[in-house]
Amino acid sequence: MPTLRAADGTELAYHLRGEGEPLLVLPGGPMRASAYLGDLGGLSAHRRLVLLDLRGTGASGTPDDPATYRCDRLVDDVERVREHLGLPRMDVLGHSAGGSLALLYAARHPERVARLALVTVTPWVLGMPATAEQRRAAARLREGEPWFAEAFPLFERWLSEEGDFDPAIVPFFYGRWDDAARAHDARADAECNDEAADVYFSEGAFDPAATRAALARLTAPVLVLAGEVDGGPCPDLARRSAAVLPHAETVVQPGAGHYPWLDDPEWFVQRITAFLDRPLTGPSGPADLSDRTPPGNGP
Repeated sequence: MPTLRAADGTELAYHLRGEGEPLLVLPGGPMRASAYLGDLGGLSAHRRLVLLDLRGTGASGTPDDPATYRCDRLVDDVERVREHLGLPRMDVLGHSAGGSLALLYAARHPERVARLALVTVTPWVLGMPATAEQRRAAARLREGEPWFAEAFPLFERWLSEEGDFDPAIVPFFYGRWDDAARAHDARADAECNDEAADVYFSEGAFDPAATRAALARLTAPVLVLAGEVDGGPCPDLARRSAAVLPHAETVVQPGAGHYPWLDDPEWFVQRITAFLDRPLTGPSGPADLSDRTPPGNGP
C-alpha cells in the first residue's frame, strides 16, 4: 500500500486498483475510508484507480491538528498526491461529500484537472444544499418497496430534526435494498471517522461566491452523475449544479440511489468510461459539451 507525507507530516495512504490511466478517487462519507468504493463497479478494468484514504481514515494517519479535517484544508493533501504521482494534470472523481473536496481542488488548481466526474454530489460548496422537500420527494418514489411503510415516518422525523438517524431509513440511500446493499451499509460504522466528519463541513469550510467565481475559469470537462431515486442530490439539483460549471454535462442513472455503482455496475461503468475516454480537444479540455444521457438509458 503506497503512502506519502502531507505538508504537515501526516501520513496519507492510497490504494491502487486496476491498470491504465490513473483516476484519483476522493471518497465521501464525509470522512469514510475509501474501502467502501470497492472498484466502483468494475471501473478498475478501464482505469487505474487511485483511492485516497483522507487523513484520519482507513490506512492514513491521524493529524496532530483536528482542524485539518475541514474540507478546504484537505485540498493541499489532494495536491500533494498529484505531485507524488508525478502527474502534470489528472482525472478526478469525487463521490458524495468527496465531490465538495473535488470542486474546491478544481477551484484552487484548475490547471491540474484534466477531467472531473462528480458522482451523487450535493453541491454544498456552491451554496446549494439538498432540501428536505427534495429528499422527501425522492423517498416517496420508493412507496412500492416492502420496507417503505416502516421507514418513511422515521425518515420524515429525521428530515424535520425531531428524531435521530434510524437504521431503518438506510434503504432510501440505495437504489436496490438487496444483500449487496446490506453488506455495504454494514461496514459504514467501522469505516467512518465521526470526529473528522463533524469538522469536514464546519464553519469556514466553504465560500460559495468565491468558489463559483473560481470555477467559472475551469476549462476541464465535468460530468455530474445523479441517481434517479437519490434525494441528495436529486436529479434537478444535480442539473442546477452543473449549470454553474462552464463545461459540464449531467446524466441521470435510472433506478440508482446514492451508490450507483452498486445499483447497476454495467450502466455506471459504461457512462463513466465514456466520459473519461472522450478525447480532450485543447490544452485543458473540450469547448463543446452538452447535457446528454446515453440513448435509451434514462430521462
